[in-house]
Amino acid sequence: MGPGGASARSWIAASGFLMHIPRMSIPATAKIVTFLCTRDRATAKAFYGETLGLTLISEDDYAVVFDAKGTRLRISPVKEFTPQPFTVLGWKVPDVAAAVKELTAKGIVFERYGFLEQDELGIWTAGDAHIAWFKDPDGNLLSLDDS
Repeated sequence: MGPGGASARSWIAASGFLMHIPRMSIPATAKIVTFLCTRDRATAKAFYGETLGLTLISEDDYAVVFDAKGTRLRISPVKEFTPQPFTVLGWKVPDVAAAVKELTAKGIVFERYGFLEQDELGIWTAGDAHIAWFKDPDGNLLSLDDS
């Protein structure tokens, strides 16, 4: 540790004196960008833009980019893709049941899991949290929760 308890990495010797160099904490102060893959760019663009209502920011050869309430969602086209078996993207909503009903009316099917006790809408209650899962056209597992 350096003077004042700072780590040795934040102190350097310059002309025989120790100088404190503050650490930059870029990840802690920067906005997050999230990424998903798609095999069908047009279908993903329609799903995230029209069905889920995200605002399209830009589109180029590398990605379709949406604004997700201040977080950028980049959806990149790929030739081959195997979706993960776990949630890759989720939204905190004030009322999961209302959101499930709204998305069901738009044609989204919510996932049912035999190992969870889910209600008639497919919502699982865990303490005070209510969670429901659905998939995008590429099979990416998405969620809604109110925790």
